[in-house]
Order: sequence, then C-alpha cells, then structure tokens
Amino acid sequence: MTDPVLTDELIAAHGLKPDEYARILEIIGREPTFTELGIFSAMWNEHCSYKSSKKWLRTLPTSGPQVICGPGENAGVVDIGDGQAVIFKMESHNHPSYIEPYQGAATGVGGILRDVFTMGARPIAAMNALSFGEPSHPKTPHLVRGVVEGVGGYGNAFGVPTVGGEVRFHPAYNGNCLVNAFAAGLADADKIFYSAASGVGMPVVYLGAKTGRDGVGGATMASAEFDDTIEEKRPTVQVGDPFTEKRLLEACLELMASGAVVSIQDMGAAGLTCSAVEMGDKGGLGIKLQLDHVPQREAAMTAYEMMLSESQERMLMVLKPSMEAEARAIFEKWDLDFAIVGETIPEDRFLILHGNTIKADIPLSKLSSSAPEYDRPWVETPAAAELGEIPEITPMDGLRALIASPSYAHKAWVWEQYDSQVMADTVRTPGLGAGIVRVHGTDKALAFTSDVTPRYVRANPVEGGKQAVAEAYRNLCAVGARPLASTDNLNFGNPEKPEIMGQFVGAIKGIGAACEALDMPIVSGNVSLYNETDGRAILPTPTIGAVGLIDHIDQIIGGLPEDGDLVVVLGETQGHLGQSALLAEAFGIEAGDAPAVDLDLERRNGEFLRDNRDWLKAASDLSDGGLALAAFEMAEAAGLGLRLETDEIAQLFGEDQARYLLACSFDQAEALMVAAGQAGVTLAVVGRFGGDSVQFGQDSASLAELSTLYRESFARAIGGA
Repeated sequence: MTDPVLTDELIAAHGLKPDEYARILEIIGREPTFTELGIFSAMWNEHCSYKSSKKWLRTLPTSGPQVICGPGENAGVVDIGDGQAVIFKMESHNHPSYIEPYQGAATGVGGILRDVFTMGARPIAAMNALSFGEPSHPKTPHLVRGVVEGVGGYGNAFGVPTVGGEVRFHPAYNGNCLVNAFAAGLADADKIFYSAASGVGMPVVYLGAKTGRDGVGGATMASAEFDDTIEEKRPTVQVGDPFTEKRLLEACLELMASGAVVSIQDMGAAGLTCSAVEMGDKGGLGIKLQLDHVPQREAAMTAYEMMLSESQERMLMVLKPSMEAEARAIFEKWDLDFAIVGETIPEDRFLILHGNTIKADIPLSKLSSSAPEYDRPWVETPAAAELGEIPEITPMDGLRALIASPSYAHKAWVWEQYDSQVMADTVRTPGLGAGIVRVHGTDKALAFTSDVTPRYVRANPVEGGKQAVAEAYRNLCAVGARPLASTDNLNFGNPEKPEIMGQFVGAIKGIGAACEALDMPIVSGNVSLYNETDGRAILPTPTIGAVGLIDHIDQIIGGLPEDGDLVVVLGETQGHLGQSALLAEAFGIEAGDAPAVDLDLERRNGEFLRDNRDWLKAASDLSDGGLALAAFEMAEAAGLGLRLETDEIAQLFGEDQARYLLACSFDQAEALMVAAGQAGVTLAVVGRFGGDSVQFGQDSASLAELSTLYRESFARAIGGA
C-alpha cells in the first residue's frame, strides 16, 4: 500500500499544529513517512505527552517515607509494611465512553488493571467515578446503562471487586461524559517491576492478544474536542476481552516469578508505539521493531495501523535471552501469543521495519522526553459573587429534593451490577463511604475512595482542589483508615482557552496544598483535557482517588447506628450554602463561593476521629447535602428513623468542611466529649436515631416514604427500573 501524500489537512487531522510539524522536520531533517507522522502524532498528543500540564504537575508533592515509586511509571507504589506494597492509579476513558459506552468503559477498566499488574501486583480492588449529563437529555440514559454495564461486564469477568466510586449528573456533561477508572493491587515491596529497558541486544517481546485495527488513533482522538463528526470516530474505540486479560494477568505474574523479566510495559494509549518508546527512553536505549513478527488478527495490516492500534490485552516486555524457551512455554500454556518483535539497540533510534522496508527511523528520545511542552496562558478564575437571598423551603422538602435527585439518590442500581465480593476479601461494599478490602492472609485492610465536587472547582478552583483532597481524607478517616497517598484524574476542557487553563492551574495549587498538609502525596494519575463538545466545556472535575491503611480489621469503623444512639457532629457548622447541593437540586441555583477548606482543622479533626474510634459505632464525613443528607443516609441504611433538633436550613444543609457525622451511645458520647475538650476540637450532640420517622425540628415525614423515594429515584430518572 502506498503512503498518502502529507497534506496540511492530513497533518492537522493528526492533531499536529504547524509549529509542531516544523519541529518534526527539524528533528529528522526530512519529510516524515506516513507511519512516522502517526508515531509523532501519538507521542506528542495531549493524552500521551502531557504537553499542556507538565509544568504544573511538577509542582505537586509526590514523595514521602511511604512512597516507593511516584509518578512516571505505570502506577504508584506505596509501602504498607510487612514487606508489602499497594500499587494504584486512576485513569480516564472519557471520549471512548461517550462514543461507544459499553466498550469505552470496559476497556477503561481493562487498561487500568493492566497498569497495576504490569508492575507485578495482583489487582484487589477497583472503583469508578462517573459524570453524566442531565437525565432528561436524550443520550444520558443510553450512556449510563452502557457505561455501567461495561464497567461491570469487564470487572466482574476479570474477577476484581468493585468496592466504591461516585456517580453525578450535570448539564455540563451532556456532550462529554467522564469515565474515570481506578485499580489497586498488592505486591511484595521488593518485587516491583518497572518499564525502563536495560541491556543492548535484548529481545523485545510481544505478549497477549493479537493486534487488530480497533483503536487506531485512539490517543489522538482523546486529545481533541468533539463536534458533529463524532460518529466518524467510532472505529477509534477499542474492544476488550476480560477473559483474555485474566489469562494475561496470570501469565505475566507467573513469568515475573520466574525471573525472566527485565522490564515490562502495557500497551495502552498509542499501543505498540507508546510502550516501546517509553521502555527505550527510560532506559536510555533505542528500539528496533520488525512488524512482520507482530501477531495480527486482521489481514494486510499496514505499519501505520500496527504501530497505532490500541487493541487490548497486550504487553511489551524486555526479556532475559537465556529464558526465552521458559517464557514462551508459560504464554503458550495460557493460550496467549508470545512473539519476539524486536531488540534493544545502543543508538538513539526508533527503527521500524515492515517487510524489507524501513517504515520509520526517528531519534527515540525526541518522541518522549523531548516532546513539546507548553506554558499555556491562563487567567485566574474571578472571585465568586455573593450568594444573595436564598428561596424559602421546608427542611423536609429540601431533603426530598436531594434524595430524589439521581446525583444523591441511592445508587444500588449501579453497584449491584458490580461484583464487590469476588476474591472474598471485601470487608465493606459500596453504598456508604469508602470501600474496604482485607490484605489477603493478614489482619490489615486497605480503604479506597474517590472524590471531587465540580461545582466548587468551577466557582473557586483553589478551594475546590483542596476540598477534593480533603473529602478523600475524611472518607478514609471515617472508616478508621490512615490516609497514605493519592492518585488524580484531572478532567478539564480546552487548555488553549486561558479561562480553562486558569481552572486547571488553580485546582493544581489547591490539590498540591492539601496533599502536602494532609500527607497524601500524589503517586500516579492522568490528565484528560479537551473535554468539550461544540466549544462547551465540562465542569472542571479533578477527581482524587485515595488509599488508606487500617492496621487491624478490628479498628474499622464500619457499623451502623442503633435505636437510641445520639447524632453527633465533629467540627464547626457555620451554615455555608454557596455552591451547595441543596440550592443546585432544589432551585437550580449554582451561585456563591465554594466553602473554605482549613487544612490544619481537617487534619486535627481527622486524627481525633481515628484516635477515638473505640467510642464510635458509625461515622461519615459531611460533604454534599450537609448534615441533613448524611444523617438521613446513615439512618436509612440502619432502617431507623431520625430526629435532628434544628430546622434551620443553613444548619441542616450547609456544606462547611472538616466535619464528620458520628453515631454513638450516651456513654460513648460522654467519653468523646471529654476527649474533645482535651484535644480542642468542636463536638456537638444534634439529635437521636430511632423511631419510624425523620424529623428536623418540627418538620417530619415517614421513614418509609422517604426511603422509597431515595431507593427508587435513580432507576426512574434514567429509565432503568
């Protein structure tokens, strides 16, 4: 097949700006081949190169005594003691999931699982953070059903428990849903595998499934805005096979245990191109590939297609030559392809051969570490206007507005489609706060959460960024876990717009400050930009995934209130209603400033809660919906009614930070009060659990009525009952 002529239109279609193309010409001293154009396009797009975000990502705290490996590898690695490590990351599959929701979400799960087991870890937990448009939008129900089925279909078949996550709805996501997938795994701390190639003349081995034409150009597609040509992008979405990935996991772990592996990299975005370049660049070596040896499932594939295919369930590995036969036997046993497709070379070259023809010959280092890097112009987000007068509403109608909203209604329709019990180590299933998984064969446990409030970030990116980390911190503390570290999934619109870039910069500043203050370094992550359709951006959505350690499962705070228990609030309530869930859901008002985040207070209150866990039956952080929503959710889960003494809307629905809802007996509350006085923290008894009604001041409704509304609203909103 003859290569097409490189026109300005073709170059632009590859996401390359004129100055970037001029830089390519300068690097190689000639016009690139079509395959070379595709390789540069893949490596220099936003998704792979982080060219708009690198400058700011470098400001994040990424180290600490608990961190074994921070950003730059497939996933972050954190010490959990006893010679063990937790390996985790969160990554987006937004654009593919909007185009083809089932496969987009499924392959998002598959990709993040590979990131974890590529480093030698057995996956033990998954989460997902999903953002959709308004339920009445014609595409939203289709997207919700497809994405949820895709997440469950892949994770369940692979055999990893989905233990938590979040689902939100907002008109800003009408044209661009977000699918952020998280995975965590366990490994021995001295048996971590990295991607840097080493040694000259070492075999480069292709492992896993065959290469097809699915996903060609997927990384470039993920780095562009959507418009009315969206249906033409459907072929760029990959197709996943969780059963093949399960075999790939077992084969890789078996091969790693054999001592044959020098380095390993999964084939994710930009497939063979990105994996080979990253391995070579990190090792300071060149790579030579012979594409005739690449296992193919389709006839007459071109070099361009093979280099840019994002077919799933594939790995690239540098292997000890003496162990080739043993390695091949392992992969044949698992019915997977094993093919030597190249070798490491001393020169700084990325040399691609197909047949007897050189299809690409590029200085390898220029593709990765020398990719373009931009200092995009940005403008600070203007200070939010004062909130103004709040419309009148009764407390119970306020609660009904929240629990009838699909963003805050009971999510059983979602998580009941996920297997949360596979592997038999799940201690706490989705539904109330952080998920918890026992560290197999020990008394330790790990807690997992993901959090962000996009309304806050839009109103005040710095405080919104802080709040996302602070809420993750609180969710871990609320189950008795000591927060260890974080991963971020930074979802924003077009960074070439100064106001969007300003949101990104502000959020990074807030996230960095909170991670530093709360000792939760960022050890891995992903940036997803250009989340826009026809020029309309999503809400800025910097999702924070966080992991915490519980030294002994007896220390878990995971109970429910009992009849007669007191409702206690840890932290001070001022009644902040700016950007609150109540105003958004009851009145469609998204105004005022985000709540301020006092990081010293967050830490003090979180440590107080963990230090006094023995006096608690149940705990929850207070965030969206404030005291009213959190208290209702805790009571409803226990099948109990509830009485709160106040009927003041700001006291009930205010979203002041650094607060927790606690349930305890009278005697436990007395002990807590003494401890609070000594620690200098604010603690207040505000009500009691029990009965068959929910009462705020003098306003009340039956628990049965509210529970039905809460548990049926989600399915009704998306037509999925």
